[in-house]
Amino acid sequence: MRRLIREHRSFFLGTTLAALALRLIFFVHFPAVTDDSRIYAELATNWLQHGVYGQTQVTEGAKQIVPTDARLPGYPAFLAAIFRLFGAGNYKAALLMQILLDLGTCLIVADLARRAVSERAARIAFVLATLCPFLANYASAALTETLEIFFTALALDGAAAALNRMHTAGAGKGAGMLWAATGTAIAACILLRPDGGILLAAIAFYLAVAAPEGASGFEGPTASLKRCPDTKLESPRLRPDTKPGGAKAMPHTRHEFFGSRLAAGIIVVVFALTPLAPWTIRNFRTLHRFQPLAPRYANETDELVPRGFNRWVKTWMVDYVSVEEIYWNVPGDKIDPQKLPSRALENPAARDATLAVIADYNDASDITPELDGRFNQLAADRIRAHPVRYYFALPLLRIADMWLRPRTELLPIDARWWELNDDAKRSVVAVGFGLLNLAYVAAALLALARRRSVIRWAGLLIGFVLLRSAFLGTLENPEPRYVLECYPVVIVLASSWLAGRDRQGEKPA
Repeated sequence: MRRLIREHRSFFLGTTLAALALRLIFFVHFPAVTDDSRIYAELATNWLQHGVYGQTQVTEGAKQIVPTDARLPGYPAFLAAIFRLFGAGNYKAALLMQILLDLGTCLIVADLARRAVSERAARIAFVLATLCPFLANYASAALTETLEIFFTALALDGAAAALNRMHTAGAGKGAGMLWAATGTAIAACILLRPDGGILLAAIAFYLAVAAPEGASGFEGPTASLKRCPDTKLESPRLRPDTKPGGAKAMPHTRHEFFGSRLAAGIIVVVFALTPLAPWTIRNFRTLHRFQPLAPRYANETDELVPRGFNRWVKTWMVDYVSVEEIYWNVPGDKIDPQKLPSRALENPAARDATLAVIADYNDASDITPELDGRFNQLAADRIRAHPVRYYFALPLLRIADMWLRPRTELLPIDARWWELNDDAKRSVVAVGFGLLNLAYVAAALLALARRRSVIRWAGLLIGFVLLRSAFLGTLENPEPRYVLECYPVVIVLASSWLAGRDRQGEKPA
């Protein structure tokens, strides 16, 4: 990648300056500090100033810091480092650092495109990443997304580099450090968000599935190596059996090749999970429970989780609008029955029962165990009546909403942007964002649909996207930001389509 930057110095410099300008526009006009941001900052401040990873509570007029495991320590550690250098509560410094990391993400994505497709695709991927407003928008939000995307791209690039090394320098020769780096990047993903473990599952699954195929000639995801005109990588069946001096160039038995893949998998898993050990030990010693990640709903031990309400929401929720208008209101704010979609009130009997429970909740604006049980009964009745819809149709619709909805949730644009009620200009911006998002996704899909598409390690990239999407479909709150971790893959695939067929004479990726 350094050679590519040197050869196209003006291109990379100009594009980087444009990327920086775009991110500074969001930084100046649309910085986002949310409730989650303040929780992370409080954890970071207490950890830094008092040595306690916990939240401040007021008991009988006295403040005390109570240890917690509700949030993983990755992002609070990042904020603690920033606050240590630039002062407690300095969100601006944190956002500026995130902007620099996001620019680093753009370079990593370009390098991934170089390894997976070609140098021409790498330059296109760099433009797509640097000028992507969705990545730029979240770089100015005090949330985990920017760091999560950075380490996701780093892990995928490390895996691609290690796979290339395994296929050109022998069974794992020189790849051990790359697999260790990949595992370390995955560990950072997990320490930022629990769902970072999906990346570990995707890479481990790819290694397990690809091993027997690769042993018989690298068919499937790597078959494109044999027809890629701009690369020196070849199928082992077309390579000499030995290097100069008689050393074996590639493993030629299923046992040897499986051994190299197995070793790679073990390295990745060890380096990905070992950093979780101190966190797990701390939780066991301080909170007296085994918690290697964080609670599913980021709740405290004595906090009631409205599982019945969440289950009821999951029987009809498919869009982000309902997340803002219904899901986030509970507990604390009232539920407006007029905001419920028609699919939540299907027949007169169900409608009456649902509205009765909502009315009782609105009287107190709080979820009691009794009310939660009533919501759970509503959910059970709906699931019993429509099991296919609950287990298959609704998850698919939630996935589609997260992928296709305009990514304007951090901007001052109404969630019901299509109604054109308040500000037509903002609605036009939302439509533009939506069309741009569709363009990115469509270009990625066209790359997969094109005949003789040359994308090395496509199985790994696509497998990660599919696995993450399937997981997101199980959530009751479809938030568009949850698929941003897949955008490095989307950009690489889109760059492949925009680059067209690889050119003869290009230097090997």
